[in-house]
Amino acid sequence: MKKLILGTVLGVAGMLVSCGPKSVAVTGPKYTSSEQLAQGKTIFENSCNRCHKLPDPAKHDDQGWINTLSRMAPKAKLSDDQHQMVYDYLISANKK
Repeated sequence: MKKLILGTVLGVAGMLVSCGPKSVAVTGPKYTSSEQLAQGKTIFENSCNRCHKLPDPAKHDDQGWINTLSRMAPKAKLSDDQHQMVYDYLISANKK
């Protein structure tokens, strides 16, 4: 009986998690205004610097930043918009 109840509870919990809101992955640039890029730089400097030295924007190409930020943005607790702004700042700084 305990196995049946535990299985039911775990099944319902799994369904609730799978039906929750999905994070939208960064797939390319979105924000281009100087204000949004400046905000991305501020988020990058304040959020990423909490745990480690800031990497050089030239460290990765566009796809490399997508991969890196996909791992790091959840650790930094960035919202989807913050994640996007950081990415857009990094690729804009990388192209200079």
